Amino acid sequence: MRCASFTLALLMGALAACSQAERGVVPVAGPPAPPQSLTRPPQPPEAVELTEDAEKMKAAILREAERGALRSLGRLASQQEGFISNIGGQDHYEFWDLLRRTGVDPNRKIRDLFEGPPGKREIDGETWFVWPDIAAKDARDLIPEKLTFLERRRLRELVGEDGIARIRAGEGYPGMRTAISADGRWVYFVLGQDGEE
Repeated sequence: MRCASFTLALLMGALAACSQAERGVVPVAGPPAPPQSLTRPPQPPEAVELTEDAEKMKAAILREAERGALRSLGRLASQQEGFISNIGGQDHYEFWDLLRRTGVDPNRKIRDLFEGPPGKREIDGETWFVWPDIAAKDARDLIPEKLTFLERRRLRELVGEDGIARIRAGEGYPGMRTAISADGRWVYFVLGQDGEE
């Protein structure tokens, strides 16, 4: 009996030693750590610096828009090589005047666009500054799930649910926008995506 008690005590001691050793080896598991990129606060995009020529053209456009001179704005647009304002090739002033008569004031719209920061795009080896900045993104990068929360909210404010549905269908930015090239050429002021094709 003493032998059985001794064996039992030895077994209990061995089990206790094993269980303590196992506890020391088993790491304490906590919740998984998120990737480092998710633990940093969102970084604002770097500010886009306009070239001197682009700044001059922006100032010339704003000067006409602030005066409310739609005919002068149309003349300025006509002086730009390849400028686009509409798909049908209608005279820029006539098209913008039609917009104004239907409740969309091009002078106010261009001023509103220039109040925000520009985006930057490379088109056929040429740098374009695009307003609003979100319109400079490729169509595949405009899908709301690829945007930050702030960009999603701005996109919804700019183009609404219908515009977001068009983006999801593969279209580019469907809202009003404008662009000036780095060499100071006013490239387009359009309602939809037809300025970059």
